Amino acid sequence: MRAQQRPPTGAAEKADTGAHYALVRIYPADPYRLSLDTVALRSGLAPDLVRRFVALGLVDAQRDGLGRLWFRAGAPAAIARVQRLRTGLSLNYAAIGLVLDLLDRIDRLETALRRSERSAEERPPWT
Repeated sequence: MRAQQRPPTGAAEKADTGAHYALVRIYPADPYRLSLDTVALRSGLAPDLVRRFVALGLVDAQRDGLGRLWFRAGAPAAIARVQRLRTGLSLNYAAIGLVLDLLDRIDRLETALRRSERSAEERPPWT
């Protein structure tokens, strides 16, 4: 005869059944929400030119399972930045890519500098 198991009495002894029922299904936030047509319309460019910017790596986009391009909300602003560099400085697209990389690096360095200055101000003096 098998010995009967006693039911758990303490909180540590209670077994987790693993059954959790969500009331609402939560989907992860997708930052890529703008379609190619929407971005082209908002930026005032032809969709083919927007596709070229993606191919050159000047604008970030993601492809879905059907091959359609999806953009982040900031894509029209990024395209406007590319256009300003193109018309204002007469740069070719390769040079624009280099300038954008340098501007991003400068932005990251300035952010790190501000963070270190802020932490230095918050630290009490060593004496």
